[in-house]
Amino acid sequence: MATRRPSSGLADSRGGSGPSPVPRGRPAWSPWRTVVAFGAVSLAGDMVYEGMRSVAGPFLGSLGASALLVGLITGAGEAVALLLRLFSGPLADRSGHYWSLTILGYAMTAVCVPLLAVAPFVGGVGLALAATLILLERTGKAIRSPSKSALLARVAVSVGRGRGFAVHKALDQVGAVAGPLVVAGVIAHAGVQWPAFAVLAIPGTVCILLLFTLRRHSDVAQPEIEAAPTADMAGIEPRTLPMHFYAFAVSCALGTLGLMTFGVISYHLVDAGLFTTAVVPLLYAAAMATEALAALVTGFAYDRWGAPILYTLPAVIIAVPALALSDTWPLVLTGVLIWGAATGVQDSTVKALVADLVPQRRLATAYGVFAAFQGVAALAGGTLAGGLYDEHRALLVVLVALAQVLSAGLLVVALRRRGAHTPT
Repeated sequence: MATRRPSSGLADSRGGSGPSPVPRGRPAWSPWRTVVAFGAVSLAGDMVYEGMRSVAGPFLGSLGASALLVGLITGAGEAVALLLRLFSGPLADRSGHYWSLTILGYAMTAVCVPLLAVAPFVGGVGLALAATLILLERTGKAIRSPSKSALLARVAVSVGRGRGFAVHKALDQVGAVAGPLVVAGVIAHAGVQWPAFAVLAIPGTVCILLLFTLRRHSDVAQPEIEAAPTADMAGIEPRTLPMHFYAFAVSCALGTLGLMTFGVISYHLVDAGLFTTAVVPLLYAAAMATEALAALVTGFAYDRWGAPILYTLPAVIIAVPALALSDTWPLVLTGVLIWGAATGVQDSTVKALVADLVPQRRLATAYGVFAAFQGVAALAGGTLAGGLYDEHRALLVVLVALAQVLSAGLLVVALRRRGAHTPT
C-alpha cells in the first residue's frame, strides 16, 4: 500500500490544502516518472503550437499581413502568453487549482490551432480570425504555464531542478521538432498551409488524454514546505518577492527583446526568397532540436556549477538579429540555430534559477511576474524588428547589442545580491 504523504498545497482545493490528487489505493508515480510524464504532455502540446508557430509568419503574410503587422501579431501573441501570467500565477497560488488551470490552458491550444484551417475560407476576415486564434492560443499558454511550472518545480526538487527542467525541456522539444516536421510534410504534399493546422488536432487530443492520465497518477508533494511553512517564509511578507529576482527578470526580459519572434524571422526567410514556405518549418524544427540540446547541457551544468553559466546568454543573443535577418542562407541558418539555443536556455535553466530565487509558496506568482517582464519585451522586440526590418536592420542590430550589455550588467547585480553563485 502506498504511503500517504502530506499535501504539497498543489491539489485542486481552495487554499491548496486538500488531499493528494492520487486516488486511494493507487500508488503515486516516482518523481522521475512524473517529470517524464510532464515532458510527454508538453511533447504533444508542443507539436500543436510549435507546428503553428513555425509557419505563422508566412501564413499571416499569405492572408495579407505586412512585415510590421506580422511582428505586431506574433509579438502581441508572445506578450499575451507572458503578461497574463502576472494574473494566472497569483490565481493559481491563491486558489490552489494548479491542475485545473493547466488542463484549461492546454485545451485552448488543442482547439484554437486546428481552427486556423478555417481562416483562408472566410474572405476578408481571414486575417482577423487568424490573429484572434493565435492570441487565444497564446492566452492558453499564459493560463497553464505558471501552474505547470510550479507543479514541475516541486517534484523536480527531488531529482535536481536543473536536471528536472532540462529533461522536461528535452522531451518538450521532441514535440517542438516533430510538429514543424509534420507541418512541413503536409504543406509539401498539399501545396497549401491550411490542412497542416487541421492535422494538428491529433496531437492536441493526445495531449489532453495524457494530461488527465498524469493527473490521476501524480502525487506532487513537498513535505518540508508543509511541515514547516513558517521556516520557509520567516521574515518575508507573502506578497513580496526579493529584489534580486526583479533584477534577474529585467535581465532576461532584455534577452527576450533581442530574440524577437520567430514570426519575423520566418517572414524574412520567405520574403527574401531564401527558402520556400514548406522549408521554413524544417528550419524551425532544427532550431527546436538545438533548443533541446542547449536546455540539457545548461540544465545539468546549472546543477553542477551554478547560475554563472547564464552569463553566456547575453553574448549569444547579440548575434541573433545580425545573422537571422541577413541575406545569405548560411548566415541565416546559423542565426536560426543560435536563436533556438538561446530560447532553450531561457525556457529551462532560467526557470530553475527563478525557483531558487523566491519563497517556495510563491513559485507560481514568481513565474507569472517573471513572464510579465518577458511579455513586455516580446511585444517590444517583435514590433521593433518588424518596424526596422525593411530599411533599418543595422540599427536593430545595434539596439539589440546595447540591450544585451545592460542585460549582462543586471545579471551580475542579481547574482551578487542573491549572495551566492550556486543553486539552493
